[in-house]
Amino acid sequence: MTDEQLTQLSIRVGQQLLARGETVTTAESCTGGWIAKVLTDIAGSSAWFHRGFVTYSNDAKQQMIGVSERSLAEYGAVSEPVVREMAQGALREAAADFAISVSGIAGPDGGSEEKPVGTVWFGFARAGGEVLAERYCFSGDREAVRRQATARALQTLLDRFLKN
Repeated sequence: MTDEQLTQLSIRVGQQLLARGETVTTAESCTGGWIAKVLTDIAGSSAWFHRGFVTYSNDAKQQMIGVSERSLAEYGAVSEPVVREMAQGALREAAADFAISVSGIAGPDGGSEEKPVGTVWFGFARAGGEVLAERYCFSGDREAVRRQATARALQTLLDRFLKN
């Protein structure tokens, strides 16, 4: 996905949130704040995006958004339980209507047979309790994995939560 396509996707997310009077927050690990960056590239985004959390380390996940040490130890940072907790913690800390979380292995190192490079878990939480988690495995180099993860997160928010 090109920069222009990410911009257009961010514009659509922003338009939907603005029309609904709702907000979104992010809790990002492998994307390093890229989702927040493309959202805040949009003029006027402060009306629907108030903050994001870059929780790259396990300590940051625990300290900033309340991910449990037990979940990290038992399942690892790149797992369904952890992205669920990340999304719920970001939602709570930001007092937003929606939260997106992402944790993955962008490479080139760090993969395993169970979690190869390109594995990314996404979490989505909505105020009121709904939480969704999905796993994707992307191909390409580190930038390609991060770019695809950013696009997938925004598209999923649109498709699953912001459709009229």
